[in-house]
Amino acid sequence: MKLYVYCLAEKPAMPFAALAAPVVGISGANVEVIEVDGLSLLVSQFEGETALVTRENVVAHDRAVRSVLNETTPLPFRFGSVVTEQHLASYIRTHRKSLEMKLAQVRGCLEMSVKIIWNTDETNSGLNRIGLGPGAAFLHQKQSEILGGEHRAEKAKEVSSWLSEQVGGLVKQEEVSLCPTEKLIVAAAHLVSRHEVTKYRKRVAESSKTRPELHFLVSGPWPPYTFANIELEFKTRFGVS
Repeated sequence: MKLYVYCLAEKPAMPFAALAAPVVGISGANVEVIEVDGLSLLVSQFEGETALVTRENVVAHDRAVRSVLNETTPLPFRFGSVVTEQHLASYIRTHRKSLEMKLAQVRGCLEMSVKIIWNTDETNSGLNRIGLGPGAAFLHQKQSEILGGEHRAEKAKEVSSWLSEQVGGLVKQEEVSLCPTEKLIVAAAHLVSRHEVTKYRKRVAESSKTRPELHFLVSGPWPPYTFANIELEFKTRFGVS
């Protein structure tokens, strides 16, 4: 029998109240808290080799992580982390220092997400010019695509810098992806103090009014998935380095 691991958290002064009621995890198994070297981990018993990526399983994973979100900021493990109890204990002991550092970074914080879509489509203007032959029209279209891509890239950089300035002072960490080839030009994940989430939402809402050419999609708060997974991944499916 192996363990499916949902998240890691600092050991609370009192037991997790959220787990006083059963929390259903992957494959319908009850989620339980185990203590390893002074840290709390949410796990469930798991039969098999891998967890299938299904909507039901993804929702169950997130539900388990969220079950303690009101009391602490957990470090979510990557979906599908299946290990033996022995390997899990070895991993915690080996990486204890880095895990404590990561817990300190996210302590008291939540993740907010902002996606920005550029409503203005300037790249298609002038593509179908009357009088151009097939060859010239093809070359003109390719040139327009190249210039349009460069323009979107510059726009994405400008919007990313602008967004960072707008939420400055409210964000402890950020991960930003630029998408200059799509209408979605910026996708940002922000680590925000729990006490600043309302202020953060208001700041983004007010800032968006000054950029009518942009459409903003704000979501969260979430567990800090973006800021936790990298150092919590197992290097092999069932073992640790």
